[in-house]
Amino acid sequence: MSAPVGVCVLGSTGTIGDNTLDVLARHPERFRVVALGARRDHAKLFAQCQRFRPDYAALVEPEAARSLEQALRTAGLPTRVLVGEGALDTLAALPEAPYVMAGIVGAAGLSSSLAAARAGKRLMIANKEPLVMAGPILIEAARVGGATLLPIDSEHNAIFQCWPAGARTGEAPKGVRRILLTASGGPFVDWSAEQIAAATPEQACKHPKWVMGRKISVDSATLMNKGLELIEARILFGLDTAQVDVVVHRQSLVHSLVEYVDGSMLAQLGSPDMRTPIAYALGWPERLDSGVQSLDLARAGLLQFEPPDTGRFPCLALARQASMAGGAAPAILNAANEVAVAAFLEGRLNFSGIPAVIEAVMNQAAGSASDLQSVLAADARARSAALQIVDSGRYAANGRHSSSGPGA
Repeated sequence: MSAPVGVCVLGSTGTIGDNTLDVLARHPERFRVVALGARRDHAKLFAQCQRFRPDYAALVEPEAARSLEQALRTAGLPTRVLVGEGALDTLAALPEAPYVMAGIVGAAGLSSSLAAARAGKRLMIANKEPLVMAGPILIEAARVGGATLLPIDSEHNAIFQCWPAGARTGEAPKGVRRILLTASGGPFVDWSAEQIAAATPEQACKHPKWVMGRKISVDSATLMNKGLELIEARILFGLDTAQVDVVVHRQSLVHSLVEYVDGSMLAQLGSPDMRTPIAYALGWPERLDSGVQSLDLARAGLLQFEPPDTGRFPCLALARQASMAGGAAPAILNAANEVAVAAFLEGRLNFSGIPAVIEAVMNQAAGSASDLQSVLAADARARSAALQIVDSGRYAANGRHSSSGPGA
């Protein structure tokens, strides 16, 4: 029997990290955790090191890294601690870990994803921002480095499972007419525009189907999550923007669909659990037990689909606009969104201010995306512009938030 494959989990203390480690723990004969990386949660990372005994652990924040190192030494664990932004890049390129789970949230995950691609890894992309910001650059790095890109987002993983065998990343195969990304609709799918405008961070983070971090939960509530996925799908699967549609599917059982030119439509169904796409990427082209409960279609009942309302959820339209514009527009969209969402979660911006800030930044920021430096420059300009708008107080949270949902 061959030796277990080494795996590096970046963002191990987040939801993706938890689910990845759960799947890995089910297959100790196939996988070994070589490295774990996160930003600041030293207590949780220490607990993970106790259980999985990785060779390396990394934290971006120096004080957190010092706390982790002290705890490891006290416990007598030999795990080596790396610190700083570059530490995640180092983990991503470790030759002992041919598989890398990229789960660092936001633009912060771009550099380590590129490092894994250049090192020729099986790069399992759970953080959509690297593809949104610098998709062509990442795909080219993977091509040159000999890496394999496998999507972890449930929607893109579903498309990949329905995709023609042998199709290359970034190149649309013949016979595909379009793809349909499914959206749950988020917590505000039935709310009026007035109720949505008064939504609080607590309400926005209560997703009806998925358990996610706060940032991605807000993105789901604004439908920006689906907008970023639209851009990601266009790049990852080599499609035109017009070939990527979004439908609201409240049951969250059909995770996405592929329509072919002969009229056939293939869909991937399953319980809403991130361990399914994670297990698929880890085992591909084989199938692995993920621990996910089997889907009972008889009990699931009616499967419904409806078009998204871009009037109440303008972020989806803004993302489509950025996708069609290309260049630095997706990076600008993503940067403005990250700033706006952070301000909303901090109570400095009202909910309707999120799309307003993004649109304002898109109207004033521009730039090319020919290389990584130009992408990062556009990202920095957009963040600065977004912060100026937030700090102006024009869309400040006014404290008149409703504490109840529709009909309450």
